[in-house]
Amino acid sequence: MDASTIGLVAFGLVILLLALRVPIAFVLAGVATVGTFLIYAFRSGSFMPERAINPTSSMVVNSFFELIHSYDLSMIPLFVALGNIAYHTGITTRIYDAANVWLRSVPGGVSVASLMGCAGFSAISGSSIACASTMGRICVPEMLRLGYNPKLATGSVAAGGTLGSLIPPSVLFILYGIFTETSISKLFLAGILPGLLTLLGYILVVIWWTSRDPGAAPIDPTPLPRGARLRAAISAWPAVLLFTVIIGGIYGGIFTATEAAAICVVLTILIGFLEGSLTLRSMWMAIRESLVQTSAIFLIAACAKIFVSFVALTGAAGMVSQWVAEAGLSHLVLMLAICALYLFLGMFLDPVGIIVLTLPFVIPMVDNMGMDLIWFGVIVVKLLEIGLITPPVGLNVFVIGNVTDRSIKVDTIFAGVSRFLAMDIVVLAILVLVPAISTIIPNGL
Repeated sequence: MDASTIGLVAFGLVILLLALRVPIAFVLAGVATVGTFLIYAFRSGSFMPERAINPTSSMVVNSFFELIHSYDLSMIPLFVALGNIAYHTGITTRIYDAANVWLRSVPGGVSVASLMGCAGFSAISGSSIACASTMGRICVPEMLRLGYNPKLATGSVAAGGTLGSLIPPSVLFILYGIFTETSISKLFLAGILPGLLTLLGYILVVIWWTSRDPGAAPIDPTPLPRGARLRAAISAWPAVLLFTVIIGGIYGGIFTATEAAAICVVLTILIGFLEGSLTLRSMWMAIRESLVQTSAIFLIAACAKIFVSFVALTGAAGMVSQWVAEAGLSHLVLMLAICALYLFLGMFLDPVGIIVLTLPFVIPMVDNMGMDLIWFGVIVVKLLEIGLITPPVGLNVFVIGNVTDRSIKVDTIFAGVSRFLAMDIVVLAILVLVPAISTIIPNGL
């Protein structure tokens, strides 16, 4: 049996099994192991399984070993721990608290504050799901209490939660960098302007929404005590400090992304204990949560590495790349096809699953076309971000539905994110047509 044929059949089988909700780690490792075994068993023309055992087990073990011993992989537990510790110290929500105080007298101000809070949370945690979950518990009840339209209240937070994928530090950028062997520090810097552009687009949606329907976002009439705005702004200093250390340190070449994560973890612990907001109990809870989340990511990444080695063995990626080259597709047509693929997969699969499943096939095509892999990484993460609020399996939508008033139906939340989803498509088009938005900051390194 031809190796490339086995590779393409395996890809289709992976899609089928994921659609049946089989855990992605088991799917990737299982299909890759069986596929590798078949390739070696049929190598002589006839089926000889005894010749396939040693090379198959060697491939699985070596792939696992290579990934686990990757220095860049150490960023994931550090940034995950940073987000969890910062959450337990209350640092992650201070941007929202400050913005809420300053904007509460503006139409749609709490919704805009929730978006800014999501951006601030994302700049520390790097997780879209955690951002949507935490901010959903805080912001949505406050907006509903003030009489906000449930679509606006839930839609703005669900959309805002996706900023965790694009604004650094981002776990998706780390995984992309590891599997494509591109600079993770440059990917972090490349995500800054697209992340801010997305935030600006969301804010414009709120402004447009409230201008057409002022009743959708009543103004909070509660008077503020003297000095409340100044105190709120000052209280946000830890979040600003952590983001400055991460981005300023990387851009200034003072330390690597891994070192920035380690320094910020230490800073967060010190701030928490000095302020009295972090106890040994909450510290242990943050560490335990980080271990669980990191273990899940590591397992998926290790199994994905096995799948990547299998795809390389089949030569299927090279065959697909050759088809694209022979078709004579322009850069724009190829990007439109890739965007359509990711948007389609985003309707059914989670972001980590999509990125580890598609990169082995997509990156050779993009690289052969001479496209910038840093810019392409931003596009991929933006597409994965859009998938988080795309029906029928928009993860952020279901997260908001689980952490807020159960009387609000999922259909209502999907209706609320539809306007933000349209803005996402506009921002995506801008990023595709103007690559400089993504590359201007990392190229300054």
